[in-house]
Amino acid sequence: MDTARIDHEVTIWMTGDIPSRMFFAGRRWTVTDVPTRLRESVWASGAAPRRGLYGWRFQATDVEGASFVFDVFRAQDSWHVHRSYC
Repeated sequence: MDTARIDHEVTIWMTGDIPSRMFFAGRRWTVTDVPTRLRESVWASGAAPRRGLYGWRFQATDVEGASFVFDVFRAQDSWHVHRSYC
């Protein structure tokens, strides 16, 4: 099975250091649950095994009502979506 990697622009807006909104894959998303902080051990088995990474898992909903769960991490100067689940 081949896995294609597609990188999309990601912008995350924080409220009190917690994700509240996101722009990803050409869509605007609103965080619709309580985000869970992810520690670096979560990234050790994935595509981003670098130390010092931190991220969040949260459900977000777009303006059309589609909801996904996103795992996002902060690299040096930008955010990345590690995985999304529907």
